[in-house]
Amino acid sequence: MASPHEIHVALPHDPGGKSLESDGHFSVPIHVVTQVSQLPIEFLEPSPERQLVIGFDCEGVDLCRHGTLCIMQLAFPSAIYLVDAIEGGEALVKACKPALESNYITKVIHDCKRDSEALYFQFGIKLHNVVDTQIAYSLIKEQEGQIRAPDDYISFVSLLADPCYCGISYAEKEEVRVLLRQDPNFWTYRPLSEMMVRAAADDVRFLLFIYYKMLEKLSEQSLWYLAVRGALYCRCFCVNDNQYADWPSLPPVPDQMLGDPNAPEEEILSVLDVPPGKMGRIIGKRGATILSIKESCNAEIFMGGAKGPPDKVFIIGPIKQVRKAEAMLRGRMLDIF
Repeated sequence: MASPHEIHVALPHDPGGKSLESDGHFSVPIHVVTQVSQLPIEFLEPSPERQLVIGFDCEGVDLCRHGTLCIMQLAFPSAIYLVDAIEGGEALVKACKPALESNYITKVIHDCKRDSEALYFQFGIKLHNVVDTQIAYSLIKEQEGQIRAPDDYISFVSLLADPCYCGISYAEKEEVRVLLRQDPNFWTYRPLSEMMVRAAADDVRFLLFIYYKMLEKLSEQSLWYLAVRGALYCRCFCVNDNQYADWPSLPPVPDQMLGDPNAPEEEILSVLDVPPGKMGRIIGKRGATILSIKESCNAEIFMGGAKGPPDKVFIIGPIKQVRKAEAMLRGRMLDIF
């Protein structure tokens, strides 16, 4: 049997659910999972007849290709499952592979890049069919005519605080961040404390509610952008020698949009190798150079940074804008005599 921890969790009763005020708070069990048999069969065996939408997140130590994935959180409308990768081990996580790669299970997550990287390099899992609420939020703001500054990505805490979605404070998140700064191994300790269980659950318990609220706002074109950018974000840091050939194909532009003069341009991911000693030229003094390039191109540009890979730059966006960014970045890498 799973280990239940009862808390009050607000989730919609049905797709397009009611507001938090009208739904109120109702009790949802949190199950700490250490064995495959404790997970729902409809999750373990994805099926077109039983398509699911779940909230998803990961916790760990320095979560990336080299870190340690400790917990995967799965939020269903009726329960939250904390998949304990420390106690359950590799076999438990790999049992989730069909679901995490399935077209029949939509995974709602906030900023999927590093979670996907950890799953891919540590367990060979290619995270697929995600709805990234960070991407969705930006698309909604674009629909409303707002222009986002480079690197101005909404945090999960800020998203929860937005009155258009939940309008709630998540003060405990900062408490956990303080604990993580004091002890980076926080998520490795067992048994899980009540605070760890609560903090892990809090990172997914509102995702389904936010998802349905966002669906009400997103246009057909934005939904396509959401799908393709989610797929590109998932593979962003998962660079390997086969150029992502083993990953699922990207969602094509829908036929009904092709004849539209404002039809979206195909989006791609480009990975630029940076020779030794050249990254400083790309970044520039206090980040001024890379910021200038980001402001000049309608594309997302990510650096591997401390978590790596440190010698690569990742560019996501429309083909023409990605090529423009590539040219500007290569120009910065040229030797100047």
